[in-house]
Amino acid sequence: MPPSKPLPFADDFASADSYVESLLRFSAASSVFQTLCGGVHILDFFTSQPSLYHSVIPEEWRAWLMKCGSMELLDLLMRDDLSQAREDNPPESLLSYIREIRKHSLRRTLERERQKEEQLPRHIAVGMIPKKIHEVSNFASYVVGVADSVAARSGKEITHFVDFGSGQNYLGRTLASPPYNKHIVAVESKELNISGAKSMDVSAGVAEREKVMRNKKVYRAQLDAMTPAEALKDKARRRAAKPLPIPEDNMPDLRPTKDLATIYTPADGKGYIQYVEHRVEDGDLSNVVEQIERVKEAAPAGEVQVISSSANDDTPNPQIPNVIDEISKSRETRLMAISIHSCGNLSHHGIRSLLLNPSVHAVAIVGCCYNLLTERLGPPTYKLPHLRPNLRAINAPRLTRDASARDPHGFPMSTRLATYNDDGIRLNVTARMMAVQAPQNWTEKESDAFFTRHYYRALLQKVFLDRGVVSKLPPTGDDDGTTQSTEPVIIGSLRKSCYASFKTYVRGALEKLSADPSRGPAVLQKMGEISDEEIEEYARQYAGLKKELSVAWSLMAFSAGVAESLIVVDRWLFLKEHEHLVSDCWVEPVFDYSLSPRNLVVVGIKR
Repeated sequence: MPPSKPLPFADDFASADSYVESLLRFSAASSVFQTLCGGVHILDFFTSQPSLYHSVIPEEWRAWLMKCGSMELLDLLMRDDLSQAREDNPPESLLSYIREIRKHSLRRTLERERQKEEQLPRHIAVGMIPKKIHEVSNFASYVVGVADSVAARSGKEITHFVDFGSGQNYLGRTLASPPYNKHIVAVESKELNISGAKSMDVSAGVAEREKVMRNKKVYRAQLDAMTPAEALKDKARRRAAKPLPIPEDNMPDLRPTKDLATIYTPADGKGYIQYVEHRVEDGDLSNVVEQIERVKEAAPAGEVQVISSSANDDTPNPQIPNVIDEISKSRETRLMAISIHSCGNLSHHGIRSLLLNPSVHAVAIVGCCYNLLTERLGPPTYKLPHLRPNLRAINAPRLTRDASARDPHGFPMSTRLATYNDDGIRLNVTARMMAVQAPQNWTEKESDAFFTRHYYRALLQKVFLDRGVVSKLPPTGDDDGTTQSTEPVIIGSLRKSCYASFKTYVRGALEKLSADPSRGPAVLQKMGEISDEEIEEYARQYAGLKKELSVAWSLMAFSAGVAESLIVVDRWLFLKEHEHLVSDCWVEPVFDYSLSPRNLVVVGIKR
């Protein structure tokens, strides 16, 4: 089952060890990489004079890059054969940098011989977009293959698949259905997601609603008799997901459909889903295992079993006779932890579960949302050390408090990265956010659209600075001031119509900020009287710098392929460092990058 190489590194390297050593050496030594991948933020692009382009892009690259079209640049960075002579003569130092980034970025191509995508039945695929169908069908086949390999080695099969952050449970529903028919433990922190997933289970035929016999005349009469106040109270109860109690004998059953129990009746050879409402805060699954065992203890063969619509109620209900034959308390619980695109630290928790739980025998985790990772080496960083503001010199108690924060569950996981060159390898939130870009998938139209969005946001920060909405943060002692930061202002997404021009963008942003009770009044006081003519003058004055920003953003996104490689390699190294518990571990692509660019799975097998 493991691939020929434990990491999908370039053929330039003879072994995984030589690749890892070169990756760490390059990321720690290259000042250009460190600057492009974490050293600058888009908000600061126009708040310094000259713009950041002239501060962070090597001088010998600047003129050539400005003559290069956006798609031509992307081709040069990621696709062109750099061994061939070029008529446009790019600077050799630029070509050398591109080679280094390419060489140290993990390969992302899904090998067709390892792709075993199963066609999902229509009733299972309901609600999935094509991207999700591709991910679920590939990953379901993949994790079952890993589990079969574990069973072949040990002679004992995996009994349950634990899905970290199951959401709507598309993956679990697929695995519980033919041809897989697996037992799934869907771990999800949000009751609303669990409720929605159970409704989809009923639609897909892997569960059924509790059957209720009721007198329709009495039922309707009771509903019609509700006063407006009682109706509002009932609506609030349903919004709060508080089901009505099961009525006593001879009482009319007024529970709406969503409050009825969802019944799972496993039989020989069929799958089964158990939901566990649980917020995963570390890799300890003892609480989850306890709930699995409780179901097994409560429902040996021949007894009834109901998983109700309440997320935490997994107890048998004798009012509804359903036989469970598959789950037996005499059967050893052997778990495999799985997850598609578990955000931030949830991926770390899934990987750690292999080491912390005797019942977990394998993991297969595809991570995402690296920007949500916490930092083990602390404090949380937004800049490289020499570009970081002096937090104690400004009135920022929260930032000062966070400056001492360190999270043992954060990045990096491995001792190798945490102690490299004594100080360890660190990636700030800007670098980790860039690591979720997918520049290989950018089209010309899409590129222009998000270059425009970033340009408008950077230019608005310049307007904010000029009008006193924000101020420059005091530099640290070793900062030369050329890339000095400004206070961040979070705006978030705006309506599509707001991006028609810089004027509509500013007006849309101010409208959204005005709804912020804490910062809105101060922003409007400084920005409320800005005229359309003033806004349009900014757009005219800085129009020529949009190209600078788009070039810098392309280089930043391309460079961040190494940042993602560092994150994934760190997770693999963490498993390697526990060889007394882990018999095998590897990383490989499991999705087509063009459909799902976060496509690297980290797999670990227990001894």
